[in-house]
Amino acid sequence: MLFAALIGGAVAGIFAAILGGIVGWWAFMPPRFTFSLTIAQQIGLLTYLLASLLIVWGADHYRRLTQRLEDEEKLRKDEEKFRKLAVDELAHRLKNKLATIQSIISFQLRDEPQIRDAILSRLTALSATDDLIMTTQGQGARLRDILSAELRPYEVSRVSMTGADILLPSKLALMLALLVHELATNATKYGALASSVGKLSIRWSLAGGRLELEWRESGGPAVTAPTHRGFGTRLFSRALEQFGGAVEATFATTGLICKLCLVLQESSPNISPDVTAKSPKPFAAD
Repeated sequence: MLFAALIGGAVAGIFAAILGGIVGWWAFMPPRFTFSLTIAQQIGLLTYLLASLLIVWGADHYRRLTQRLEDEEKLRKDEEKFRKLAVDELAHRLKNKLATIQSIISFQLRDEPQIRDAILSRLTALSATDDLIMTTQGQGARLRDILSAELRPYEVSRVSMTGADILLPSKLALMLALLVHELATNATKYGALASSVGKLSIRWSLAGGRLELEWRESGGPAVTAPTHRGFGTRLFSRALEQFGGAVEATFATTGLICKLCLVLQESSPNISPDVTAKSPKPFAAD
């Protein structure tokens, strides 16, 4: 009866229960091979029927629940497949548009190579972060991956990163990619990365919904404070304003020290710190 209900449902289970009750009544209740019953046997048969209905109901409920879970799992897999297809198509279109934009900029600014290269490098930084975001199905990008993607062209031994593994929302990830690109570009031109012995240390922490990042250069040429506000300075101010953040730059004799702070919602599902990442270590090249 139980297996009949599990395999065939309530109808099969009830049929098995009735058939089993009739066979038991006819073949096993004295006097055998008759359908006469005493009061005690009637009560026993009634108890059997009630127990049978309970077993059939439980088995059929379990069967329906299992079938529903299987249907939901199939639906979830179909939705996930469709979402991945949509994200891949979006990524393909974005890459095509970016390639078109880069071609237009290269052509229009062919007589201004310095400006052209600066714009193209920033677009490349955004494109790399877009790729990171696409790998998480649009959820965002990890801070360590953003830093690694931007600093990959430089020697691994010259760069160390220390901090939790934080998944940043898409908008914040793109903004930080631009800021890190500006810092890396300046370090390449004027700072630690312009020297063969220069080193770069990046530390960050997340506590109480506040993200703090320190960019510290050492071993490079002597740096001095700029006399005017360039694109990078204006970019930092405007980009950090929307996140209630601030930037503090110290032009020390040993190298630039830049501290960024952002106010984040600690309960945001897109920010997932891993407090196990505490020891400083160079980033991986792949």
